[in-house]
Amino acid sequence: MVITKREQGNVVILDLEGEIRRSDTTSVSVHQHVKEQLDAGKRDLLLNFDKVPFIDSFGIGEILASYISTQNIGGRLKLTGISKRLLLVFQVTQLTRVLDIQDNEEKALASFLKG
Repeated sequence: MVITKREQGNVVILDLEGEIRRSDTTSVSVHQHVKEQLDAGKRDLLLNFDKVPFIDSFGIGEILASYISTQNIGGRLKLTGISKRLLLVFQVTQLTRVLDIQDNEEKALASFLKG
């Protein structure tokens, strides 16, 4: 998994590329990247899943841990670029009730402005 960071205004966008699974122990996890941004004082985070073809239960745990860490300090975590296949995983785990999943990056960025 490769994670690249970019910023749009006050929002940090983490572009995720590759599978999010336990077997990928060579790279820094999604949650570690999110924690780094939170520790740096960033509070609005957007995870872009455009290039993520697969996520396993470990990956779901990473996303949930990222959400909890962000919520605990009054931040906001949103997701975008979720394929139909990945959306099904989030629906089955009922995380669509908890996570803020936006249709596209433009809508996600606009939703941060709404509060």
